[in-house]
Amino acid sequence: MAHRGSFVSNGTPFQFKLVLLGESAVGKSSLALRFVKGQFQDFQESTIGAAFLTKSMTLDGGQLVKFEIWDTAGQERYHSLTPMYYRGAPAAVVMYDITEQESFSKAKSWVLELKQQASPDIRIALAGNKLDLNATRSVSTEEGKAYADEQDLLFFETSAKSNANVNEMFAAIATEILRVNGGSGGTDDPDNLLLSTDSNRKGGCCR
Repeated sequence: MAHRGSFVSNGTPFQFKLVLLGESAVGKSSLALRFVKGQFQDFQESTIGAAFLTKSMTLDGGQLVKFEIWDTAGQERYHSLTPMYYRGAPAAVVMYDITEQESFSKAKSWVLELKQQASPDIRIALAGNKLDLNATRSVSTEEGKAYADEQDLLFFETSAKSNANVNEMFAAIATEILRVNGGSGGTDDPDNLLLSTDSNRKGGCCR
């Protein structure tokens, strides 16, 4: 993967594309909204196709990174569109709802698809969302972590509602991408820079 410049010497942020995948209503849009704007809404309209957001953050080591986030729709009728969003992406977050076993099964399908069709060096984070509903969970932490370890995925349990582990997860992803790429600047791959000036988004559902 080609890179441009060094953000360490001239302040240019390390910029990369990240895609959010998962079944409808697992909380992808809510997680993105929490991370980007620090907000949570109990109900949002479902995402149509995909929504785009950007967010810059400074890591503990002082590195400035800019996420270009594609929040994809989870409905099956949009599934055929998702490859255009994860194509060329160096990072993906595959989400499931810890209270819905079926969403965990769907997350496994997404991981398999990414490993078969996305960039060979894509780094994937598995996120069990809605940690605020821990009392009614149906997917245990151990089950999620075991699968993540088996597939060499980063693993987090998050809550868009309570903001649990949201910033931590994105920081860990950025740190991993920096490690893999040796701390270089943003990518020259045009597929990783889609609509980099567009910050509009549509809503999604749930925590």
